[in-house]
Amino acid sequence: MSQAIPAKMLLDRAILDNPYPFYQRLQKNAPVWQVPGTSIYLVTRHALLVEATRRVDDFSSSLTSVLYRRFNGVPGRITHKAGALPVLATADPPLHTQHKTAVFSHFSAKSIAALKPEIEAVGKDCINKALSEGKADFMAEIGNPLPMKIVSDLVGFRKSNIDKLLQAAFDSTAVVSGSSSIFQLGWCMLRSYLSYRWVGTQLRSASTDQQDILGSIKRSIDAGVLSEMEGRAFLLLFLAAGGESTTSLLGSAVRILADDQALQTTLREQPDLIPAFIEEVLRLESPFRFHLRSTPKDTVLGNVPIPSGSTVLLFWGAGNRDPETFINPDNIDLTRPRKHITFGRGIHTCIGAPLARLEALTVLQLLLASTSRIALDPADSPQWVNSLQVRRYQKLPVILTPRRPGVI
Repeated sequence: MSQAIPAKMLLDRAILDNPYPFYQRLQKNAPVWQVPGTSIYLVTRHALLVEATRRVDDFSSSLTSVLYRRFNGVPGRITHKAGALPVLATADPPLHTQHKTAVFSHFSAKSIAALKPEIEAVGKDCINKALSEGKADFMAEIGNPLPMKIVSDLVGFRKSNIDKLLQAAFDSTAVVSGSSSIFQLGWCMLRSYLSYRWVGTQLRSASTDQQDILGSIKRSIDAGVLSEMEGRAFLLLFLAAGGESTTSLLGSAVRILADDQALQTTLREQPDLIPAFIEEVLRLESPFRFHLRSTPKDTVLGNVPIPSGSTVLLFWGAGNRDPETFINPDNIDLTRPRKHITFGRGIHTCIGAPLARLEALTVLQLLLASTSRIALDPADSPQWVNSLQVRRYQKLPVILTPRRPGVI
């Protein structure tokens, strides 16, 4: 039955912009779907996704392939037997545990909570600027720069250019987006290499006395825990994941609010519900729709044989709307128990998830408190990034009405 679903549907632009009917079709007809003519498999059921995350020996995080769009519109893949340099998200145990230990202290509850004053300060600056303009592209003014500024400071980059860091983050995720042409993929790889060289200069000039991520990585390199190549890859990973997750989350949250004035009113009157709203946004619009896994040996999932050497896409964005797990999965329910798998599950649960939640909470608290209305700009339409993996707005034109006119 899965063969009746054309391979081209996976990368169709209209489906990328609104993928949920397609996910429902897969869940009903082929919860583990082999893309016709390829060794690519999609997993879309919540229970199967959770199962796959537990079976780390069968579904390796080693990045042995990247996907691209062929000239005929179907997905292709470039494989490399040894896999890319394994770092944290692309590493299996025991290396994954070793990498996580090297930086985990910077993502403890205490360390993340200490960032709130800086997030508030940056958030106020961005929001005040957008409010003064009335009409604004939320992504350009707030959604994109704020998370990157926080990530840059958390890592400890010196003399960083936020726009260039954003481009570096977006280039890194574009390499694994799955929807670029072979030429676009090559261009993104080249620019990512230039970013790789830049973070190398930052790393070489860092001091082991620094109490930031750069300092921790420097100490790990000196201690022989990490190689310099791994340290550089670590820094690019923080840029990509730290930038994309919160950027996507903020944009989706504001779009949902702009479409639902009653929900805005509820959250202004009951700000204690904002954390529950954030969890529903994470579920409904997962910032990373999927993550890649590889199969080092023949295996089976959902009664579907998956040969060794296959590429498996764990589609969190589909599992988070699985009607077998969530009642009324396409609707916001602020009383819903947290079962979403947006930040992964098991050993690869995203260590930056608490930071993304804090950034989103802080920005939404400030934005709702300083406005009486958030609305889409009727003269300009939102636009999604053309990506199979990332669920992020390219632009999100909004009209922000200050709560008290003339007072920002």
